[in-house]
Amino acid sequence: MIFITVGTDQPFDRLVKVVDHWVRRTGRADVVAQIGKGGWRPESMRAVEFIEPPEFTRYLLQADVVISHAGMGTILSALHHGKPLLVMPKLASLGEHRNDHQTATARKMMAIHGVNVAFNEVELARNLDHLSELEAPHKIGHSASESLLAGLRDFIFR
Repeated sequence: MIFITVGTDQPFDRLVKVVDHWVRRTGRADVVAQIGKGGWRPESMRAVEFIEPPEFTRYLLQADVVISHAGMGTILSALHHGKPLLVMPKLASLGEHRNDHQTATARKMMAIHGVNVAFNEVELARNLDHLSELEAPHKIGHSASESLLAGLRDFIFR
């Protein structure tokens, strides 16, 4: 199953359109998308505007691949569960977010094995045709390591 999530802050019709066209072309029947309140309504995949947290986790656990905006919550959830992840950052210039922090996030996260990044629709479409080749990331824990916490404590309380 492929799970798509665009977050809840702003619509992300660019991502939804590209995936919807790909689903229509490939005939995939196992795609579920959380699409927010965008203007685009998918024709070829199951889509809902909002998913409650328990249902989000259920879809994430069932997914073979997660396709998402470059939101840290989704990235961390996919890493925690060891799910291959394809992200595309929302852009402020297109009204998809308030600023371009997701582009910076995507650039940093692409260094992590299992996090794949598409910076535009062409790259997203190309990656969709190779989803089966995406590798799972190493799972991360629910909390920061003791060494990181110690470093933060040392920095804060110095």
